[in-house]
Amino acid sequence: MSAALDDDRPVTGRVDADGRLIAADPPLAALNAEAGGRADGPLSVPQIAALARLARRLGITVSRAAIAADGERDLDLWVRAVPEGEEVALSITGWRARAPRAAHAADPGRERDFLRAAADWTWEADDQLRLTQVSSAGVAAIGRPIADLLGLPLTRIFRFRECADGTLPILAALAGHAAFDGQVADLRAGRQGRYHLAAVPLIDGMGRFAGFRGGAVSGRAEPAPAAGAEPPVEAGAFAARLDAALRAPLAEIVDNATRIGDQRAGPLDETYARYAADIARAGRHLLALVDDLVDLQAIERPDFTPEAEPVDLADIARRAAGLLAVRAGDRGVTIDAPAPDEKLAATGDFTRALQILVNLLGNAIRYSPEGGQIWIRPEREGDLAAIVVADQGKGIAPADQERIFEKFGRVDPGEPGGTGLGLYIARRLARAMGGEIAVDSAPGQGARFTFTLPAR
Repeated sequence: MSAALDDDRPVTGRVDADGRLIAADPPLAALNAEAGGRADGPLSVPQIAALARLARRLGITVSRAAIAADGERDLDLWVRAVPEGEEVALSITGWRARAPRAAHAADPGRERDFLRAAADWTWEADDQLRLTQVSSAGVAAIGRPIADLLGLPLTRIFRFRECADGTLPILAALAGHAAFDGQVADLRAGRQGRYHLAAVPLIDGMGRFAGFRGGAVSGRAEPAPAAGAEPPVEAGAFAARLDAALRAPLAEIVDNATRIGDQRAGPLDETYARYAADIARAGRHLLALVDDLVDLQAIERPDFTPEAEPVDLADIARRAAGLLAVRAGDRGVTIDAPAPDEKLAATGDFTRALQILVNLLGNAIRYSPEGGQIWIRPEREGDLAAIVVADQGKGIAPADQERIFEKFGRVDPGEPGGTGLGLYIARRLARAMGGEIAVDSAPGQGARFTFTLPAR
């Protein structure tokens, strides 16, 4: 069992590209051994390993609180993960044994939970108000890829409005390292939306202020209800709260089931390992359904308007192929993506175009035979820019080719697959951007989906 530290010196370590702990100060090495790790083996402390993977994947410094099991007790840690080439440098402070909770003591964690439950979407920022985390509903509301948002100052996303007394609650809280509520903020960059922000402070393992964890509640004005009428339900609020309520517990179920199925804690009966894999698969399906329901609520709103900005469809297709490369590899499927120098200028919404191509490519992978190939080709068709996704799957009968674009439309409901919303949402998004999705297929001859946008 490792010991809590008596001073505030950071404990350091280093993780390589394969997730192996290749260097560690004694306290980290002992904690890793307690979690079942071995010298030069994978980092086995789940919370620290997850932050290292996140920092490497995003290419930015990630600094967050973590709780690690140390025998019969828990340790409060503050983990700072810094990507350095293919490796990640770790600096960990805190190392304090978590005190037992008093029955009626104030619990900041509960305060954060209530804040999260009340919000349409959640966010975290560092001590310079730079975003370090945004929930998927927030990404959709802001309308920019998550990779573009992380590290961006909140002032680049919101225009903060003063209270009646001329103060800005968020700046007062920043100066006093305190919680705040009621900060009115408007989205910038042409996006419509007013939000009320609230947050609680984050404190690192050395007791220093490290930023905020907060929520955003839509403050869009609605007409007053007529006398005796039921108050209106804010459009999109149900889906956003559904996302906030379900995403975290589902993600935890998937993560824990995956760990059990991978037998990271030691050998397990093969039957139970298969049960765990089934649980993880079902959890991922439910997460996909949450994503689709949130998108469905957004695109069916009368005021839904995607961005009309210059995009390169060939580049977006390459990004989609990169995002799904691991899934394709697991099925033995090869993706032939556009060459690095190919370009296809169009007008549309980058995030939504990427969402469409990820959906089309994901379907192609799902229905491709093992060892099959998928082709992604950029084409110019008059005043339209087109991306063609072709596979070697079993094909789609002519009678079913329109049905697959219907809401919850499935050719074979008993066949494992998606939620029945993906193609419906994809076509609605394409049409909202002035484009279209069409399919050309025949049984036994694969499928060819064509996604078009106005050429630029």
